[in-house]
Amino acid sequence: MNRIFIKSVFVLAVIIFSSCVQHKVSFIHHQPEWIDLTYAFDSSTLYWPNNQKGFNHSTDAAGITPLGFYYSSYSICTPEHGGTHLDAPIHFADNRLTVDQISLSNLTGNAVLIDVSAKALQNRDYLISVEDIKSWEKAHGMIKKHTIVLFRTGYGAYYPDRKKYFGTDKHGNEAIPELHFPGISPEATTFLVNDRVIKALGLDTPSIDYGQSKDFKTHQILMGANKAGFENVANLDKLPADNFYIVALPMKIGNGSGAPLRIIATLLK
Repeated sequence: MNRIFIKSVFVLAVIIFSSCVQHKVSFIHHQPEWIDLTYAFDSSTLYWPNNQKGFNHSTDAAGITPLGFYYSSYSICTPEHGGTHLDAPIHFADNRLTVDQISLSNLTGNAVLIDVSAKALQNRDYLISVEDIKSWEKAHGMIKKHTIVLFRTGYGAYYPDRKKYFGTDKHGNEAIPELHFPGISPEATTFLVNDRVIKALGLDTPSIDYGQSKDFKTHQILMGANKAGFENVANLDKLPADNFYIVALPMKIGNGSGAPLRIIATLLK
């Protein structure tokens, strides 16, 4: 009886192992089509109006060497927060995670897109509400725990036109009162953090807080919960409402409050 039992367990284990191996191999050979949600960093990259510096890309070497082969190398200089980038929790919450401390599991995963562009394009100061989220859920189902949530306001169509994107083309502190673009309300952020237990939050505007915010409460709530934010996300018009996967990898800056972000998506079959 014991021999029969042991043999049965062994056969079952072989079947399970074979199944796992086949699944693993098929995943390795699967070639997903990736959608790039990142703006290139160059002279047109947009930064917060009172940033004193923008993106600088200077040539250290470019040309044919004395030995006859081509060689090029460049230096870059950039603020942390500009273009498509990540806000680390430490950006607005003391004793929270820095860029290099954020778990990769919180930067990758299943995601949803909530399109509020019909409302946002009619109101530059639009605040994304809990009702917007619940309306999406009525059509697509409740947002599952540990989901990455992206919002499309439609303002990505204006990038990199500073005046259309920010609401002003001014620079410096005088520009701040004239910022007008949509953002996520503190109430919606609290709902997503506490009731839906999301991984991360992002959108296609310069900030997760709307342009007229004075206290950046949405940043405070999200980052106080040790969750990252993605800003200036590109090409959200190419994504469906759900059933896609996000990979969002920032430059791994030690002790960084933010970093340039390469964020991509693939549709799940």
